[in-house]
Amino acid sequence: MGSWGRGLLGSVLLLAGCTTADRSGAPAGAPASTASPSAATGCTSPMEMGPLPDWADEGFHGSSAGPHVFGAKGEIVAVLFGHPLSQPTEGGRNNKILWVSRPAPTPSDPGSPTTLVITATLDGTDTRVTHEVAGGPGPSIIDMPRAGCWHLELRWSGRTDTMDLVYVGR
Repeated sequence: MGSWGRGLLGSVLLLAGCTTADRSGAPAGAPASTASPSAATGCTSPMEMGPLPDWADEGFHGSSAGPHVFGAKGEIVAVLFGHPLSQPTEGGRNNKILWVSRPAPTPSDPGSPTTLVITATLDGTDTRVTHEVAGGPGPSIIDMPRAGCWHLELRWSGRTDTMDLVYVGR
């Protein structure tokens, strides 16, 4: 095989090694990630750019494709209308996130609070903030005090999930 053929074969093998049919880190029914997690920030929740799954696209007209992050258990997705999320925000931009919860397999406990409680911890620090979205998952503006990778614990209607969100500095 000539050098051109070896180069082509090497490129094909390199590309094959970068793709996979097994998305072991993605929740069932989640589209493939188009952005890898940032090892430098310690964030492990990949941002997706494809269409939302059927259970999360109600109310969207046309394509539901756009930046979003799934919870680790696949119970919730954060649709990032303010992408990239930033701190501080500038020029009338905001960190708008639409939280969409996967339908519960069984009715939730009527005594459980429906408010979405977000406890966020800045990666590598003790900095912790809490945000609440009244009425449960839905539209919100979620600002963080500093840029970086934020580990989120999410609680609503007796359910829980976790995810990481990156806020870039301006």
